[in-house]
Formats: sequence, structure tokens, C-alpha cells
Amino acid sequence: MATGYLEILRARHAARLLVGTLVGRLPNATAAIAIVLFVRAEGGTYSLAGALAAVYGVANAVGQPVLGRIVDLRGQPRVQLPAAVLSALAMALFAFWGIGSLPLAHAAVAGAGLLTPPLEGGLRALWPSVLRREDQVHTAYAMDAVAQEVMFTVGPLLVTLCTSLWSAQAALLVLNVIGVLGALSVVVSPPSRAWRSAPREAHWLGALRSAGLLALLAAFLFIGMALGSITVASVPYADAHGGDAVYGWLMAALGFGALVGGTVYGARQWAGEPARRLQVLVGLLVVCYLPLMLMPDAVPMVALTALAGVFLAPAIACAFVLVDRHAPRGTVTEAFSWLVTTFTVGHSVGAGVAGPVVEAGGALWGFAVPGVAGGVSLLVLTATGRVVAAPGQGAVVVSGSENDPNRAPEPRFSSGDRA
Repeated sequence: MATGYLEILRARHAARLLVGTLVGRLPNATAAIAIVLFVRAEGGTYSLAGALAAVYGVANAVGQPVLGRIVDLRGQPRVQLPAAVLSALAMALFAFWGIGSLPLAHAAVAGAGLLTPPLEGGLRALWPSVLRREDQVHTAYAMDAVAQEVMFTVGPLLVTLCTSLWSAQAALLVLNVIGVLGALSVVVSPPSRAWRSAPREAHWLGALRSAGLLALLAAFLFIGMALGSITVASVPYADAHGGDAVYGWLMAALGFGALVGGTVYGARQWAGEPARRLQVLVGLLVVCYLPLMLMPDAVPMVALTALAGVFLAPAIACAFVLVDRHAPRGTVTEAFSWLVTTFTVGHSVGAGVAGPVVEAGGALWGFAVPGVAGGVSLLVLTATGRVVAAPGQGAVVVSGSENDPNRAPEPRFSSGDRA
């Protein structure tokens, strides 16, 4: 199982880029949890916590594709590092000011989300120049999804650890400093400094002119909603079953389940049409959300939460192949950033919806939201199956023109039907 992953990590610069991107994304990955815990520590309500998390997510959703398009036009170092520093400063303002002034709190959180660097999309744009071979790039996509789940497993534990040892304010500050260091590690690397996007057709819609990409984005909006609602619904459950420590374990279990599922999924090449496989994976994801409504004691609840995450990373890895297929030429960073955007918007909307639902009906109804959202995602994929399965136009990973600043002609390869 480890052979394919080790082959990727032995490639020059691959491990550095992967680790640097994960560390750089830590503030973004833990923002919703850190904001919820910080607002609660400041005496705010669940609705306010959900609203601030939603503001961060919506701002992040706006910023990712915009910054991604600028990266495609200007290169990575000129965008990624300044954005990381400014985002950290905005979150520091929120941490020091608190919720005493709600307009300032919302503005600071919005600024932090808006300026979050598009490191995730940037990494996927770099893989072809680092790995070259098609099968390696597909394995890297799967490994990327698995590695994210390591971050989503460790991240909540780091937030709760910082909160327990120091404070929720310290958690916000420490994680954002770490994030800046991760972004710095990526942008000073040779692949990041050398990368240039392929020539692109001038079009105001950019990557969004692809119908297949739009269908994928709509589906992952609702998957993001499911995860966002779990983040908020788990807080009152944890309050009744042990407090912050239980909450941290629930969030870590969600990431750990996805880590296990993604590791198994990425260990082999899958034959067949990825669009159909994505439908199956999302259907299994929905089935695993439903048992959360049982709300047993803490230990079995942690196990159910892990089960709820098992098919998440495989679904994301499969989506990466399809995004690569449907991204118009010269929009690779923007296309992947749009996937991040819609996922983040969905997460924020889910958090915003779950807050009032929890206050009105308790954690039980909060845990009903992910099942409903996942079901809608499956309906979207089913309704748009032919569009998603169709060959993309211009969806080519080009190891030469996408990544060679001198536009040196090199062999190109299309993303095929394996994840």
C-alpha cells in the first residue's frame, strides 16, 4: 500500500511541497473550530459563533478563486506569501479585539478569510512539474487528499490543546503564525518559483465556463454543508458528554476516518469511469452520516464520527481527477481554488444553518442536517452525470507549458479515467 506513496515522496521537492502546503493551510482548516471555541470563551452564543464562522468561510470562498486567478497570471510567490501574512494579521486583530465590537469582529474575520492564500490549488498545479508521469500525478492527488485528513485529524487536537494549555485566543494566534511559516516554505521552493500557467483564453468566467466543473462545484457545496453542520452540532453534544476534550476527539475522528478511507483508496489505481465512482462514494458518505443521529455515549459516538469520514477523502481524490479533466486550459489553479471555494462556502453555510437548528431543536436535529445535505449532493451528481462524465475541453495537465517559464515544449498527458 505504501509503495506508491513512497515513490511520490522520494521525488525531488515533493515532500517539502506537501508538508509546507499542509502546514500553510492549518489556519484555514481549523478556522471554524477555533472561531467557535473562541466566541464561546468570550461569552457569545452558538448563533454568533456559527455566523462568524460563516463570514470567514464566505470571505474565503470569494478570495480563493480570485487569488487563484491572480496566481495563474502572476505566479505563486508574488501572491501566496503576502496573502498569508495579511490573513494572519487580520485573525490576530480578531483574537485581540474579541467580540466587543461585532462590526469589527466580522470585518477582521472576513479579512482573514478573504486573504487566505490558495495553497491547495497551487499544490495541485505543481504536481505535474514535480512528478511528470500521469499515474504519479493521480497517486499524488489521492495522497494529497489523505494528507489533508492528517491535518484535519491533528488540527482540532492542536486547537483544543492550545485552548486547554493557554486560551482560545492563543490557539488563533499560534495556528496563524504556523500557517505563515508553511506558506513561506512553499513559495521559496524551486518548483513554486519556476511555475507558470499555460496561456489561457481571455474570458471573464475563467474556469467557470466549464459545465462539468460547475456540476462538480454544486455537488461539493452540499458536501461542505454536511461537514460544517457536524462541526457545530458536535459542540452541544460534547458539552453534554465531557466538554472540549470530547469535541476535539469528535473532530479528530472525522479526519481520522477520512484518513483511513483515503489511504486505502489511494493505494491502487481504479479502473472505470470516475464520474460514476464519485456517485457511489458520495452515496456511501450519506449512508455513514445517518447514524450520527443516534447520539450514543462519547466513545461509540467518536467511532460513528470516524465512520462518517471514511468516504470523504476518496470522494475528494476522485473529484480532483474530474476537476483536472474539466478545467479549461490555463485555469488550473483557479479551477482547483473554485473547488476549495464551494467546499468552504458549503461548510460555512452548514455551520450557519446548524447554529439556529441546534438552538431550536438540540444536537439531534443538528446531526440531521448532514444527511439531508449529502442526499442533495448525490441528487446533483445523478442529475448531471452525463455532463460530469463527458470529456473536458482543454482539460490537459501540461508538464511543459503549465510549469516551464520558458514554455519549453515537452510531452503532455491528459488526465484519464483513473484516480
